[in-house]
Formats: sequence, structure tokens, C-alpha cells
Amino acid sequence: MNRTALAAGLLLAAPTTALAQSQEEVIVVTGRGLDAPPGDAAYDVVTIDRARLAETASGRLEDSLRDAAGLAQFRRSDSRSAHPTSQGITLRGLGGNASSRALLLLDGVPQADPFGGWVAFPAYLPDRLAAARITRGGGSGYAGPGALAGTIELESGTPEALGTLGLRAAYGSRDSLDASAVGGARLGSGVFTFAGQYARGDGFVPVAAEDRGAADRPAPYDQASLALRSVIELGGGTELQANLSGFRDRRDRGIDFTSIRSDGADASLRLVGRGAWRWSALGYVQTRAFASGFASVDDARTRATPTLDQFNVPATGLGARVEVQPPVGGGVTLRLGADARHVEGRTQERYGFSNGTPANLRRAGGRNLTLGGFADASYETGGLTLSLGGRLDHWSIAQGFLDQRAISTGAPLAGSQAYPDRQGWEATGRAGAALRAAEGVTLRAAAYRGWRLPTLNELYRPFRVGNDSTAANAGLSPERLTGAELGLDLQPSPALSARATLFWNRLDDAIANVTLSSTPTSVSRQRQNIDRIAAKGAELDLSWKHGPLSLAASYAYTDARVRAADAAAALDTLRPAQTARHQASATAAWRRGEAGLSLTGRYTGPQFEDDQNSRSLAEAFTLDAAAALPLARSLTVEARAENLADARVEAGISGPGVVERASPRTLWLGMRYRLR
Repeated sequence: MNRTALAAGLLLAAPTTALAQSQEEVIVVTGRGLDAPPGDAAYDVVTIDRARLAETASGRLEDSLRDAAGLAQFRRSDSRSAHPTSQGITLRGLGGNASSRALLLLDGVPQADPFGGWVAFPAYLPDRLAAARITRGGGSGYAGPGALAGTIELESGTPEALGTLGLRAAYGSRDSLDASAVGGARLGSGVFTFAGQYARGDGFVPVAAEDRGAADRPAPYDQASLALRSVIELGGGTELQANLSGFRDRRDRGIDFTSIRSDGADASLRLVGRGAWRWSALGYVQTRAFASGFASVDDARTRATPTLDQFNVPATGLGARVEVQPPVGGGVTLRLGADARHVEGRTQERYGFSNGTPANLRRAGGRNLTLGGFADASYETGGLTLSLGGRLDHWSIAQGFLDQRAISTGAPLAGSQAYPDRQGWEATGRAGAALRAAEGVTLRAAAYRGWRLPTLNELYRPFRVGNDSTAANAGLSPERLTGAELGLDLQPSPALSARATLFWNRLDDAIANVTLSSTPTSVSRQRQNIDRIAAKGAELDLSWKHGPLSLAASYAYTDARVRAADAAAALDTLRPAQTARHQASATAAWRRGEAGLSLTGRYTGPQFEDDQNSRSLAEAFTLDAAAALPLARSLTVEARAENLADARVEAGISGPGVVERASPRTLWLGMRYRLR
């Protein structure tokens, strides 16, 4: 692991050697992977460009991605106040679980936490990205396993996009600071880019005003990230891409004993050949360290007491991928490849507190491995594009264990055990067609099947939120999704485009937090495979641009229902937890050079906090605004407003009925400098 990071660091400096090459030998490198196959025209794909990623009022990636309605995290809070373990992402109403059901990639590398499947959003500065490409619907075989609800592909920015040097700094409500620096340069036949960010704030009180007590206080955050990237031309149309990045995240949940620490580092190397035979070879390593405290609060909310000290959760992800695109010709684009991903991790926790002192120690964890091969073919003839792809994966769950001991004596406690190893095969794929029926009119149809392996967190780690507890389940089976969609794309002019998609999904063996018992003050749950979640709905996307004016809008309607029997029979016909029926986003903007104005409205319909649909989170509508005014050729003043009307956005409800809210109104004033 250290050798991999060292090699990546040496390669990041490699472009300086290219200065010795003559200008006649310079070849412009792209820094990208293989192009998306033409067959992707058959699927519901939304692209968020760099300008939009970088201009949101919050400056947070998770907020930018919400421009594609239907994309949601488990909770409505962002990465300044949410618990990191609740920040899994999904699409098309397949919620009810904090692990990601969508596959997030950055330059081809899976980004979900190796242990828990959530996303460390503070690691991603939007200013460092070129675009985000969102494919709704599962079964994207060439992207890798785990694309259950869809795929989100992030692409790093080039030196031209980042500029030689860009500096931003803003001061905001509640003594908040947000500062970043990005830049890059072409050096001979190579490029080098860097991006760094620091953010902090005193935070707001997460508990709603009417439920607060003396135990509640603001929840501060302190976060930083750094990313270095180098791309060099090796000759013969081959380029080497090296990435090295890291992040540091400190948060608090607004009561004593709930501090959170999260750190991570990633390194990757990718070779891309762009000759007659196009090919790519990728290798990567990821390390994560996580710690979190948990507490319960008395009914009067006057005093918090510790319940769990999750003091160390180390995790590692290793992966490799090779693919080739032979020159088949005849309108056929073929992509063949194989990939592997190995993750391991464990949680180490102190629990059983009495008078502030823990009585017991818990260790739990294991290893997961997936090995897969895939083929993806596209065929274009006239106005018809066909797509057919599939993959075969072998998975294994191994070395799972739960070890619980008394701290005072070291004696093992009841429940300690080693779990049997398991393995299996999964065959998945997708097929689609796109027909250009008339000028500016395209019809789409697709069907797909995807799958997801349970995370180590779901398999082995119990957790507690306030007085609500959830038990792990080492016997969980993989989730499997079958889906289909019909779409219509309209582009009556270059300035106007619209997309409409109808979809149907069935998620079999869906992993959910199933309620076992409840009282007025506490809830007990366990992760279980329920029969399925059935989701159907519609997605609408609109884009219009005329000179400096633009409008983008997105709407998703989802009717999702649980189908369950046996122990989970009480959930049958209910809606999955944390799944809204309606989601919408719209942004109106004016841009001329460095000057600009934008107003974004977002709506999320009512959704249930729990699997039993007994506690409802109210609908929420927020307005965000941003303005930029150039003061000089390279200097711009910026003003931003999050949740301009200070709307109440409910993010969670605990067992006693205590409401947690997402960010209130936050105002920012700052400067931006760009060296040209």
C-alpha cells in the first residue's frame, strides 16, 4: 500500500521531465478514460457540467448532484451536519438503507467507503471536477458491480478547465469559512493539476427549536481535502494517469459524546491507449479511518450520556480493472474487460456504559471480494442505436467475526462468534435501443438487471442513534434489481432539450432496517432481507439556453412500495423509509463572463422516517441564490445564500419524536481570484 502511494507520488512529478522534449513531439493528453459507448444513448443519462457543479450556493458536491431529481441520500442533511454513515446515495426511490445503491466513480475508481458503503462527500471539491455523468437505472456492466440503482461518474478537470491558479475564500453565517485553491499546467507532453479545500463552521443546533433542551448545542465541523493529479504521454497514443488524494473530516452531532473523525487517502494509476485498439488498465488503493461517539439523551433533554464509543474503524479497498475496445468496424463498438475489488475492515467499539465508563469491548468485521468479467456492445445504423451488455461476477464473504468481551476481565461475552465463509455467482446485464424517429426526436427503451453485495457494516456492525438501536445480520444475501424504462428525448433547437422517462424497478432481497419492537422512547431494529421493493415512476428533465440566460429543471415522481412476508409482513405495501414521492429542482441563471446570477429552487415531498411509516418528515421547499460581480480582470466578489427563506427541512425523527433538521439559512460573502 505504501509502495503504491509512493509510486503515485513519483509519477505526479513526472511531467517536469517532459520539458526536455521538443515542441514537435508534444502530444496533447486528455486525462480521461475510454469514451462512453454509443449505446448509452438508449439509457436515461444526465450530465452536470463544470460550471453548474462549481456554482451551487453550498459549494458541496452532494448539493450539485441533486440537480438530477430522483438522486437522494438516505437523509436530507449535507456533509456538514449529517452523520457520515447516513450519506449513501441512491436513485429512483430505492431508499430505506444508508448504504449506496448507486455506483459512484471518480476517474474510474469506486468511491463508496470500503467498510460501510457511504460517501465521504467532503473529499470532493466541485471546483476540481470537469463534469458529473449520472445514468439512472442499473446494470451498467462496464462500470463495475454495484450499479444497482444507477451510476454516477465524476471526471477530474483539465488544466484548461481549472486554470493556472484559482483561489476562492468566503465567510459565512455562524462563523463559517470556506477556502479553496485549484490549478494546473501543461508541461511538455504532460499535465499536472492540484486542488485543495478547507472548510469550518460553528454549526447550527440540529434539533428543532420546540424539541431542544439544555443538552442540545450547535454542531461544528472542520474539513479539508487535497488532490494531486498527473497525466503524461508515453508515446504510441498511450498516456499514464496518476491520482493521489486525501481528506480529513471532523464533525459533531450537537450533543456531548458525539464527536466524529473521518480520514482517508486514495492512490490510483491508469494506463489508457488510444490507438486502433483502445484499452485501459487501472489499479487503485483506498484507506479509511473512522471514529464516532454516540449518546442517549433523557426525556427532558437536559443531560446526555455516552452509549457507544466507536473509537476505530480501519478499512482498506484494493482494486484493478482492464478493458479493451478492439476495432471491430461495421458500426459495432465492442468493449471487453475484467475487474476485481477487495475490501476489508473492522469496527472497534466500547459499549455498555455505566456512569460514563464502558464495560465491554466489541470488535467485528471481515472481508468481501468480487471478481468479474464483462462485455458491452453497441451497434449504430442510420437512426438506430442498439446496446447489449452483460457481466458475470463471483463474490465471496469471508473471515467475518464478532468478538465481544468484558473490559475488566477480557472474558468473551455471549454472541461472540466466527461466521462461515460464503460465496456465489451473479449474472447481470442490460439491453437498450434508441431510435431517431425524426429530427430532434429520439425514442428510447431499455431493460436491465443489477446487483449489490452487502457491506461489511451491514453484515457485522450494530449501531445506535439516540435511543434507537439497529442490529447487524451476518446472513444477509446480495440485493438484485430488475428494471425497465421507456424514454422520449426532444431537441427542437440547439438551445432547448427535454427528456422524459417512465421506469419500473423491482429490488429483490432488499436490505432494510426492520423494526422488531418499539416503545414510546426507543426502537429496536435489525438489518434484514425483505422480499422486494417495487418502484415505478417518471422523470422529466429540461434544459434551455439563450445567450447569457439559461434554465434547467428536473422532476421525479416515484411510487415505491415494500413487498414483504414472514417476520417483515407488517411492512407489506408500505413505502420504503426516507423515500419521497415527489422531487424537483430548477435553476434559472444569467452569466456573462465572470459575472452571473442564479436562483435554485428545490422541492422534496413528504417521506417517512421509519420502515413502519409511523413518523413522517414534512415536505420541504428551499431557495438558493448566488451572484458574482467582477471587480477587475482576475478578481470577482461573490455572494451566496443557502435556504434563503430559512425553510424548515426535517432530516430525521428519533424514537421519542425529536425532530432533527437540515441546514437553516446560511449567507456567504467572498472573493475569487483567477490567474490567467
